[in-house]
Amino acid sequence: MSVEELSAKEQIRYSRQLMLDGFGIDAQLRLKNATVLVVGCGGLGSPALMYLASSGIGRLRLMDDDLVELSNLQRQVLFKVNHLGQPKAKAAAKVLASLNNEIAVEAIVTRADANNLDELVNDCDLVLDCSDNFATRYAVNRSCYAQKKPLVSAAASGFNAHLAYFDFRRAASPCYECVFPEREDNPSDNCATQGVIAPLLGIIGAQQALLAIQCLLGTGETGVVHSYNAHTLGQKQFKLPKDPDCDCCGK
Repeated sequence: MSVEELSAKEQIRYSRQLMLDGFGIDAQLRLKNATVLVVGCGGLGSPALMYLASSGIGRLRLMDDDLVELSNLQRQVLFKVNHLGQPKAKAAAKVLASLNNEIAVEAIVTRADANNLDELVNDCDLVLDCSDNFATRYAVNRSCYAQKKPLVSAAASGFNAHLAYFDFRRAASPCYECVFPEREDNPSDNCATQGVIAPLLGIIGAQQALLAIQCLLGTGETGVVHSYNAHTLGQKQFKLPKDPDCDCCGK
């Protein structure tokens, strides 16, 4: 059911957004009425979720099957020492509820795969892929493409990261597999095997949240891939064409 007004508290809470040119009450209501599925509550998911919650996304669904470990605390800023051993999705949901009690937060303690994604994706307006492995990224990409739901995807390892927005409501939009085709020899690079510098995840996770807001407000540009180098603080971007031979979106 669509909500058509902001409470007095919400108008105060979001006042610094509401005063922006081209934003206002209508834009805030779009965020309030949105449902966003976030796959992965770790290094990328933590900052992305904090900004989505604080910005007023009305319903957040958090999907993660991992438990909080001591080695996570270097970069997964949602979690504290007292969360060790708890399911990440549930711990994150509690923190976000304390950050913004005007929104709904749902924890889904399960691993994302082809068997459970379609129903969840179909029930949302946008998906953020904050996972740390290719298998999950491919599954999320294919489900979003099949359900014609927008996707904001990102990954970070070592000192490098990339992120992109794919709007599958547009027939000409490329997909994640247009950039990274699925192969048997896909690398297994992730934080656990390659390490990662902590602030890089904060930068990219925050940008995922910004792209998500742009998408929900109808201003995002599909198929633009952004890369970031933490050594040089340099960011590059390029427009990705749709691959007609892509196994996901090109056939």
